[in-house]
Amino acid sequence: MTLSRQAIIPTGPGAGLGIGLGAGLRACLRGGLAALTLGATFGMPAAIAQAAPGSDAARGPGIGPGGRPVGAAWSRSPVYAAHGMAATAQPLASQVAIDILKKGGTAVDAAIAANATLGLMEPTGNGIGGDLFAIVWDPKTKKLYGINGSGRAPKGRTLDDLKEKLGDAGSIPPLGHLPVSVPGAVDGWFELHGRFGKLPMREVLAPAIGYAREGFPVSPVIAYYFQRNLSAFVRNLDMIGEFDNARATYFADGAPQAGEIFRNPDLANTLDMIGRRGRDAFYKGDIARTIDAYMKRIGGDLRYEDFATHESEWVEPACVDYRGTELCELPPNGQGFAALQMANILKNVDLTQWERGSPEAIHYITEAKRLAFEDLARFYADPAFVDVPVEGLLSEAYGRERFALIDPKKATPDFGPGEPKLEGEGDTTYFTVADKDGMMVSLIQSNYRGMGSGLVADGLGFMFQDRGELFSLDPNHPNAYAPGKRPFHTIIPAFLMRDGAPLMSFGLMGGGMQPQGHVQVLINMVDYGMNIQEAGDAARLNHDGGRQPTDDLGAQGVDPLGVLNVEPGVPAATVAQLKKMGHDVRVVENGVMFGGYQAIMRDPETGVYSGATEMRKDGIVIGY
Repeated sequence: MTLSRQAIIPTGPGAGLGIGLGAGLRACLRGGLAALTLGATFGMPAAIAQAAPGSDAARGPGIGPGGRPVGAAWSRSPVYAAHGMAATAQPLASQVAIDILKKGGTAVDAAIAANATLGLMEPTGNGIGGDLFAIVWDPKTKKLYGINGSGRAPKGRTLDDLKEKLGDAGSIPPLGHLPVSVPGAVDGWFELHGRFGKLPMREVLAPAIGYAREGFPVSPVIAYYFQRNLSAFVRNLDMIGEFDNARATYFADGAPQAGEIFRNPDLANTLDMIGRRGRDAFYKGDIARTIDAYMKRIGGDLRYEDFATHESEWVEPACVDYRGTELCELPPNGQGFAALQMANILKNVDLTQWERGSPEAIHYITEAKRLAFEDLARFYADPAFVDVPVEGLLSEAYGRERFALIDPKKATPDFGPGEPKLEGEGDTTYFTVADKDGMMVSLIQSNYRGMGSGLVADGLGFMFQDRGELFSLDPNHPNAYAPGKRPFHTIIPAFLMRDGAPLMSFGLMGGGMQPQGHVQVLINMVDYGMNIQEAGDAARLNHDGGRQPTDDLGAQGVDPLGVLNVEPGVPAATVAQLKKMGHDVRVVENGVMFGGYQAIMRDPETGVYSGATEMRKDGIVIGY
């Protein structure tokens, strides 16, 4: 049976829910009639009254999206290209990546160039003061490679030292020097470049250096985040301590406005030094010495030795099958395995028997997330310090065991963690690049909460991450703070494989949104036949709350049910039914908590790339 668009998509300024009959990934690859007639989705806002302030739909009746001859009315066309592609959260960064590809650079060269540019242009989400994770498909060896570029806690500070400095505070603060860990991004660049790069690093970093010296116009969403960060910093100056450097670097005239030309000559000098002298300039040279002196001056604990001994780790991505498509993620200390656990749980129910925006589908996705995150809060930590029950967590038998706990009629008040067998709002940028030879890079990079700690070392032009906030203070917890340990990490790149071949590099940035966002994209494409762009534009859910990896074991006063946040495209009838099922549902209109998606798909038959980017961010996809 073929259903017309008029029959399945409600009218109005946004679009609501379609009926999905599982057209499958062929429709995604071709973006053809199946996706048009059978695509099922949450749409964008379904009524003018629900539109975000300042949006077109909020300005008056009849102001909404125009018509489209193909595809979902609330989405856009994917971008197609044969030779190379880049999808980032800032248009100029996408162009930088394409320029590097055209000069003969690999996808890794282009990804590093884009990352350096984003650290300049989107410092609200990333920068060389933060960490990096990536998955690379190498067409020569026909294999996925994973890199864990996360930094470690200061070696000279014990848990007792940290607790003494915290005083009566019950947790590690998000600002100031206490949550700062070693920035791992630059070492991650050089590890990737050493294995997969082709152009000299000075040439790879040249576009970012040029933009940092000459300036660039700030884009709208990033300007919005600049103001949010400045307001938060000003409210918490006592927590930060030294803020003059950050103010001079980013906020000399207040928060940069959309269209304003922004320059960062200090960052240009830092990147130039890295390009000319290599990674040791950052970890063993003048930059490390400057950071050491700065930390001593402000009472921080990071030292030159912490930088000099830092190294990234090559890791093996793990994959689970979801109805013939493999979802691949990196192991802890990140949270990627939560997405794999969700997929293993959800494969036990046929979601296509309901519409994508039905209360039943959302209920199962939410309960699977809650189950996976109970294990995340209990087991995920730095595997160099604890035994993480990886095989048990990812076994299909354990997925069935956890699925059996879901009540199809109502939310379960408290799941608690499982017992897997031991066998052997964060802000981030995600982007993906693919080249003419078939190499695909899925890379995510972040300073963690907002712009980071609020601290900028003298004359270096970048802010330090506050990733160390994610340690637990319970000495018995796997994620307990320890000297030289990597904290639990939220940032995760993802990959889809099919029949041993690369299908899609993708990610969805944003704290705890990431694993559940990855799974929602997977479901949108595999179960409901959306194309690569529709799968990201569709309205999302974000379950927040429950136990956290920073909690003490057996912590009291935790609300295990949490809050189910949904975007306005979820129908009012669905929201009402979910509330009856026991979920605490909130409709959130501004899109901030629902993350940022980028993706590149490769047609296994033709090699043609299709790409998508995030309507909730500033970015674009460019191909050639």
